[in-house]
Amino acid sequence: MDKKNWILQLQETRRNFNNSTWVPLRASQTKEKGSVKNIGFESDFFGCGSVAFLPEHVDKANDLSWSDIGISSIGKPYAYDDGHYSPIDQYERNDKEPIGVHLVFEYPQPVIGGRRWILNPDLIVALGLIKEGQSWIRPEENFVEVVREVFDEKGNHVLIEIKREFLIDYLAARGLTLRLSYYRQRVENVESLASSAYADLTNFKEQRNDGRFELLIRNVNDIFGGGWASFRVWRTDVDEGEDAPVMGPENDDNTDYETSKGHKSGYQGVRVEGEFWKDEWIHHQRKSIRVRRDQNDTLPNFVVETDGTRMNAASLNNEDIGRWLWFRSGIVNELLSYRGFFLEWYTAETGAIHSTSGYRIHFGVNSLDFITVYAYDIARLEAWEQHIWAGHNTAPDGKVSSELLMSQVKAKPASTHAAETMLFECTKLLEAGFHNEYGIKLFSQDISDTNFFKDISRFSSKDQTSLLRLAKEVIRFFSERLNKEQLRKLSTHKDKEKLGSNKLLESILADKVGNDKAREIFGVIAGVYDMRNGDAHQTSSKIGDALKLAGIDENRSYLRQGEQLISNFGQSIWWIGKLLFGES
Repeated sequence: MDKKNWILQLQETRRNFNNSTWVPLRASQTKEKGSVKNIGFESDFFGCGSVAFLPEHVDKANDLSWSDIGISSIGKPYAYDDGHYSPIDQYERNDKEPIGVHLVFEYPQPVIGGRRWILNPDLIVALGLIKEGQSWIRPEENFVEVVREVFDEKGNHVLIEIKREFLIDYLAARGLTLRLSYYRQRVENVESLASSAYADLTNFKEQRNDGRFELLIRNVNDIFGGGWASFRVWRTDVDEGEDAPVMGPENDDNTDYETSKGHKSGYQGVRVEGEFWKDEWIHHQRKSIRVRRDQNDTLPNFVVETDGTRMNAASLNNEDIGRWLWFRSGIVNELLSYRGFFLEWYTAETGAIHSTSGYRIHFGVNSLDFITVYAYDIARLEAWEQHIWAGHNTAPDGKVSSELLMSQVKAKPASTHAAETMLFECTKLLEAGFHNEYGIKLFSQDISDTNFFKDISRFSSKDQTSLLRLAKEVIRFFSERLNKEQLRKLSTHKDKEKLGSNKLLESILADKVGNDKAREIFGVIAGVYDMRNGDAHQTSSKIGDALKLAGIDENRSYLRQGEQLISNFGQSIWWIGKLLFGES
């Protein structure tokens, strides 16, 4: 580290928060090493205060600086005797003269001690933020971190900062401009100036980068040494033997005093101190997309015609637009990778992707495995989501999903069921059957429908490797959750202690329908089980045998092979329940 540049703050003083990603709303951060009176001591302090002002008060606020709105400025509520009340969010230049708004409140904790800074609730609600750990995040925008808080080792706040793009959105909605006032101090105690990195420096003051810098060099002894004096006064008219003593008015006859004085010296070294003060305005851009819902000029375009003709999302944001959009099926997996998104199926070929923006994107899968969606459903999404969809957009091909048209045009949804839904529901029925018939818990652990439809989906199958991974997920969902301990209690097989979960279940079915029939029903399950390790442990011929046993047609697209895998497995489970308990 270049100590000379460090103490002069050459890099830091060039930076402006008006073009930074993060803007401090309040800060009081100190990094120290050593003892303040000893050689080797180093300190780096940064403090910042802020107040937002309406346009009519900006001229008055131009004169406000570190002593007015810096870290010593603590907004607090106050009730006047005449009934006037000043709430904590108001910044007052003089009594009863509010000219600004605090975005952070300081709240010294009564009785228990400590210091807390509180983010203005209006900003929290306006931007739709929730607290998670030491951050405020915006779930509607992929849980992006908007505000972050930093604490010291005692749990006191030392920094609250906000992403500038969200700050200026909020400021625009309220018509406010934020004024920052900040101060940085750097100190080092050196043995001697001549032998230090600061040998060629002398005291000076200068205006720099729209701020004020001052370098101060002093002997440590001049700061902490010198004379001292104390003066002690006490009362002499209190009789400690009385049960209820009463002191009278203070005078020379009932008081006494003593004085003392001395001199401290011997502190070694030289203190080199650099200080920088700056005031800065954070201006909005007159646009509030999030809070005020202004039109977003950065929305993507989408292909709407077979010749590649595109339309802007703003033009498609009309419920009566009468157009559909086509997307590659990979869009589903990408969206499901984001926190808060999940998949729901309506029919065999239609479903919905639930978005953190609060919308359900009703989609259909067409004959060429493209995802088709009504254009308006995409155009009303948050901008960041639209850009994800746009990355998978393609020219119309294979027509709109027939089942989607049945629902959205004919108002007569198909009576079909998705393979994924059938697998999940048949498994629940089988589980209920074992509980009702045998009083046992079929599975050792539960699984939520949200996690199931995210992990087990035809869209996961993009090539043979991912198809085999899908088989692994299906086995993990069913076979690996089977409660072997409970199944052994029901099995009559002579080698039941050696059997795996699938074979135990097969033996229970065989007791009812015979070995041949049970083996036939479990053929698909055995095939999928063999597929699960195919990507790492089996030859291509064995993989082919496993695919054939699982009833998968390799001539179909991988998406349809994935659907077939899920469907065949679900049908096997349905037959197990049907034959054991008569479920239909």
